[in-house]
Amino acid sequence: MAAAYPARERFVKFLGGWLDRQQTFLDQLLKLVESPDYENKDARERNLIEQVLSHYQQYFAEKARTAEEDVFVLFSPPWLSSFERSLLWLAGFKPSMVLRMVDSSVEDLTAEQAREMDAVKGETRRAERDLSETMARIQESVAAPPILALVRRVGRPMVGEISSLDMAMEMLKTAMLGVFESADGLRGSTVRKVVEVLSPEQTVKVLAAVAQFQLRIRRWGLQRDSQLS
Repeated sequence: MAAAYPARERFVKFLGGWLDRQQTFLDQLLKLVESPDYENKDARERNLIEQVLSHYQQYFAEKARTAEEDVFVLFSPPWLSSFERSLLWLAGFKPSMVLRMVDSSVEDLTAEQAREMDAVKGETRRAERDLSETMARIQESVAAPPILALVRRVGRPMVGEISSLDMAMEMLKTAMLGVFESADGLRGSTVRKVVEVLSPEQTVKVLAAVAQFQLRIRRWGLQRDSQLS
C-alpha cells in the first residue's frame, strides 16, 4: 500500500540521518575550535567548512523537494517538536539568527569585518521584513472570496463552488511556495555572505554555535513533548 503522506514520510527518514551527520560535524567543528594552532589548521578548517555547507545544502534541497509536493506541511512540520515549531519563521530559521550567532561567538572582528557585517545585517533585516509582509498579505487572502464564502456557506458546496475553491487553493499553494523559496534563498545567501566576511577560524566557531543551538533545541523540545504526552 502506498504511503498516505509520501513527502512527509520521506523527509522524516531523511531528517533522522541528516541530524546524525549534523552531530558528527558538530564534534569535528568543536575539535577544531578547541585545538591549538598547527601548520595545516587553516586547510582543515576550509575543508570542514565546505563539507558543512554542503551538508546544509542537502537539507535545503530535500526541503525544496518536499515543498513541491506539500508546501503547507513545511510551515508547521509534524516532525518537529512544538518548541521547535514555535521558533520557525517561514518554514525555517530566521536568517538574522545566524548574525546573532556571529555576535555571540566571534569576539575578534576587525573594523572592516564589523562594517561589512553591519551591512549584511541591514540587508537581511530589510529582506526579512519584506517577506513577512508578503506572508501577511497571503494570509489575509484566505479571508477573501471564494474561500470565505465557501467556509461560511451552510450545506454541501456545489460543483462550481468546489472548482472555485480548488483554484483558490492552487493559487494559495503557488503563493506559499514562492514565499518559502524566497525565505530559503535568503537563509542561504545570508550564510554565504557571513562566510565571505569571516576568516575560516571565525566561520568554524559560528557553524559550531549554529549546530549546537539546533541540536539542543531539538533535544529540549522532544524531551518537553514526551513529558507532556
